[in-house]
Amino acid sequence: MFGQRQRTGGRPLRALVALAGAAALAASAVAIPAAAAGRVDAAPAVAAHGGGNHGAPKPTVVLVHGAFADASGWNAVTTRLQALGYPVLAVANPLRGIQYDSEALRGILATIEGPIVLVGHSYGGAVITNAATGDPDVEALVYVAGYALAEGERIVDANALGGGHSDLADHLVVRPYPGAPAGDGDGYIDPAYFRELFCADLPKREAAVLGASQRPAALSALFTPSGAPAWAEIPSWFVVAKQDKTIPPEAERAMAARAGSTTVEVDSSHVAMMSRPDLVTRIIVKADQATG
Repeated sequence: MFGQRQRTGGRPLRALVALAGAAALAASAVAIPAAAAGRVDAAPAVAAHGGGNHGAPKPTVVLVHGAFADASGWNAVTTRLQALGYPVLAVANPLRGIQYDSEALRGILATIEGPIVLVGHSYGGAVITNAATGDPDVEALVYVAGYALAEGERIVDANALGGGHSDLADHLVVRPYPGAPAGDGDGYIDPAYFRELFCADLPKREAAVLGASQRPAALSALFTPSGAPAWAEIPSWFVVAKQDKTIPPEAERAMAARAGSTTVEVDSSHVAMMSRPDLVTRIIVKADQATG
């Protein structure tokens, strides 16, 4: 998922990756303050939710973006879900590492009253996998070309599942961020390769804007072991992007099979929620209907 161009102050890529791995070990001990115990009411629903329970409110759909993106990547799906009466929260993922980001998301989930359908794209899948563990209000997980990691597994390990390959690691730019552990840095996709690797089925002008405004993720996130997976106890759905050049489709299929996910394959790039929002919305609704 990460690599770099030669903009690293002269340090070779392998040395930086090794340092980032060491930084991940230190970062795994960092925690953020626990969320407030109370939950607040979610936005009111306007229609009954699935599963035949017509007197119950719809669940809140929480959408979690991954690296090289932000919450606006969910706009098309959000519009469709809201039109169906779903309360939606597209959160800002800190992109600092699995443990930190999962704690941040767990704190947000704690403020939502009632059932939740939790959706993660790309690295956001690793975050929902950890944040939802033990949360009785999360009724379904939906992975959109995302990482459904096993306990102890790292993103760098998951990319190799199924024998696929991505050239993403050859086209990253690494930049410093304040307070970074020694050897860590923020990874960005080189804008010259952004459309090819991340969103080949979006218009060129739109892809150029996305490449210019992408949010980076800490390199050390590659090496952070995942915790106990929520998919072991919560039903899951998985959208496999067959033309994905960011996460190998073979790895997506392997993770979906391992999680026992209801799986749908779509002929899209990595950003299926942007290029195929109708299909992604339907999968989210089906997850609700099957578990609500």
